[in-house]
Amino acid sequence: MHDTLMLLLQVLGALGIFIFGMKLMSESILKFAGERLRAIMSSMTTNRFAGILTGLFITSLVQSSSATTVMVVSFVHAQLLTLTQSIGVIMGANLGTTITAWIVSAGFKFSLASVAIPIIGIGVVLSFLKGNKLRHFGNFLTGFGLLFLGLGELKASVPDVKNNVEMLEWVTQLSSYGFFSLIIFILMGTALTVIVQSSSAAMAITLTMASLGWLNFEQSAAIILGENIGTTITAFLASLPANVAAKRAARAHFMFNIIGVTWMLFLIVPFSKLVLWVYDIVSSAAPGFILKDNALTTQLALFHTMFNLFNIALLVAFIPHIAKLVTRMVADKEGDSQSATFRYLRSFSVGTGELNFKEATQALQQLGNLTGKMFKSFIEIYDHPEKDMSPQVKEIDSLEKKANALTDELTEYLIRCTSDEVSEDTRKRAYSYLRVASELEEIGDCCHRMTNRAVRRYKKGRLVTQTAEREVVQFGNLVARFIDLYSSKLSTDVSASDMELTIDFEKAINEKRKELRKRSVNRMIESPENVKPELLYVDIVNTFERIANHARNVMQGLPKQLD
Repeated sequence: MHDTLMLLLQVLGALGIFIFGMKLMSESILKFAGERLRAIMSSMTTNRFAGILTGLFITSLVQSSSATTVMVVSFVHAQLLTLTQSIGVIMGANLGTTITAWIVSAGFKFSLASVAIPIIGIGVVLSFLKGNKLRHFGNFLTGFGLLFLGLGELKASVPDVKNNVEMLEWVTQLSSYGFFSLIIFILMGTALTVIVQSSSAAMAITLTMASLGWLNFEQSAAIILGENIGTTITAFLASLPANVAAKRAARAHFMFNIIGVTWMLFLIVPFSKLVLWVYDIVSSAAPGFILKDNALTTQLALFHTMFNLFNIALLVAFIPHIAKLVTRMVADKEGDSQSATFRYLRSFSVGTGELNFKEATQALQQLGNLTGKMFKSFIEIYDHPEKDMSPQVKEIDSLEKKANALTDELTEYLIRCTSDEVSEDTRKRAYSYLRVASELEEIGDCCHRMTNRAVRRYKKGRLVTQTAEREVVQFGNLVARFIDLYSSKLSTDVSASDMELTIDFEKAINEKRKELRKRSVNRMIESPENVKPELLYVDIVNTFERIANHARNVMQGLPKQLD
């Protein structure tokens, strides 16, 4: 019992080193090139083939199909990708994740575990040097070394079947049910991936057991097929709090993998022969490329790659049909086609902050647009005291609630982002966005308070002179131009000329406020009976100036362009 427990702990420890190394590699790449990867994702998906190449490229770099599919779900939710584009990216991600099998196989063939410690040593030294790029590269090397160190420990921890024949009996029994044995091993692969929450770790376990004689080719291939199904659980979990479009993207990921596993179930024997035939050709043509003493792991890596290639070739023409199928499976819900808030922000999971930060920018832009719409609606209400503007008042109430909800979600996401494993640039941008979101919420609150005062003014007939009323509307149009300025900069960096324009706006608005207040005081002296309307007038003029101050803070808080 004690020996079994120690064996289990050794396997878990080795697996933990492997997973941590893979995670560190992935995070280092995201910190180094996260912005570029997000740009690639949003721009290189013009058609299904470009989407496949994009998914392949990003997953090969990040070494995590889960990270890529979570990013896809996020982008679909934020309407940066269509459902059809997302399916192409997911197909490419499935092919990109096969690189992991080749890395693991190479670790067995070339004994990279023997050089893992020196690699880790170099990586740790680089991670302490100045300069973000050097630190990220050092962390990447450290993760790379830990990955192979964990792989070597995993192989050493799992007992060799040659010396423990009795431990293979349960595997032999599972293989005695014919076609149903394949289904059993597929379910094992699915369960293994769901439990460890990493198809890469599940693949490492499978290839380790195969290399030590626990599993033969057919059994290992069936487990690998199950891992293809199990890896879809990550995208499914990420889509739970998201909108209908994101749920469809996650469902498409599942459908693509389940269709591939289904046809492979019936063709696994001839397909396995094809894989072994290709292996023999490659090993004969390039004997130095493949080492015979560990052929099984290479054959399984080849099986994984060829399966995904064939599955993509088979289904790429049916991407629109898959999109239609998942659209029927996940029906539209009333009010969910255009979500007012970014509910996906709340589904934040550690390690995805860098990939999903684009949605925070989208949310900030939407928040800015809401404040602009609220202010212009207020000006319309104020300019028509003789009309019943109840629909516009209700709209501003609704917009204020949406702005508050969006601010709460965005703030929560940004706070988590600052503590997540993101690049220094992204962390600084998150802090900037926190300040900007707070200022935008204040502007929305000012608009809501002014609307309530305008309603009171309308009901009690507290109007000043027509000339003064027109001056307020003109003043409001000046403030609206300032709001348009910051709204246009929420998705980009602010330049020096933008800040000069900001100073000009604030100065002009401040001078206008002083001018209108002075005129109001003179009117109150001349007509004391109009004090209440004038006080309401002055309060709105002062609020315009407060909005301008918040707008200035927004421009100051946004990231600046480098000279």
